[in-house]
Amino acid sequence: MRIKGAIRSRGGRAALALGGAAGLALTAAAPAAAVASAGGGPVGEGTVTYQARLRPLNHQTGSGRLTLRLRGSTATITERYTGLAATLDGRPYPHLQHIHGGARGMCPPASADRNGDGVVSTAEGRPYYGPIQATLSVKGDITPQGGTNLKIAPKGASVRYERTITLSPAAVASLHKGIAVVVVHGDDPRTLGRKARNEKSELVPSLPLAVTSPALCGVLKAIPAGGAGTGTGSTAGTANARGIWLFSTGAGLLGAGALARVLVVRRRDRATCRPA
Repeated sequence: MRIKGAIRSRGGRAALALGGAAGLALTAAAPAAAVASAGGGPVGEGTVTYQARLRPLNHQTGSGRLTLRLRGSTATITERYTGLAATLDGRPYPHLQHIHGGARGMCPPASADRNGDGVVSTAEGRPYYGPIQATLSVKGDITPQGGTNLKIAPKGASVRYERTITLSPAAVASLHKGIAVVVVHGDDPRTLGRKARNEKSELVPSLPLAVTSPALCGVLKAIPAGGAGTGTGSTAGTANARGIWLFSTGAGLLGAGALARVLVVRRRDRATCRPA
């Protein structure tokens, strides 16, 4: 009995050693497999999500939020805002909107009003948010050149905007640097003082100042992967990694148990057949 016990013990240790080695080998391979299954590509590639909370400027009362999911230079944009001027000259109000960048990455304060008319115009706000780097139109032109085209601007007091566009290198760089700013234009003339109501736009002199002046503004900031804004991210990768690790460990232990039983049986057979 002592001989059999010794054989069983040595066989178990050998099996566990072999099984443990197999388990470690499988476990070592798990992180690479988890990365491949979670991201579908090398680390560092993928989608980055940015969000901007749109706050009112120039005595307006609207608000909103814009989410931009960037993969390479392709941006998928979803936006919701409410509370802006509904009509202009009896028609749905065209609210020009853009991604600005290349400056301080800020929405302008009231003190940016240099001429004292009570309105921060687009030109007065430019030192804070920079020039137009993408036009968020409903169709057609997305370049800065389409920035004052009222025909392709979203219209009305409330907007649900969705579009996928290709951004310029300058716009992508501003996003990565955290200095990209969303500006929605189009003030309600009734909220402006008399001087501002009678002024013309410095961008399009045929239009009132109110049409091209900022109404909403928000800085686009990257949000963490798996954050509230995306619902996806590193959690899936972690789960996959854990699952593979557990599977690898289990496989190692199962292999150890099976090998132990085989060794014990062989040793037992040899002991039985040994001459007395």
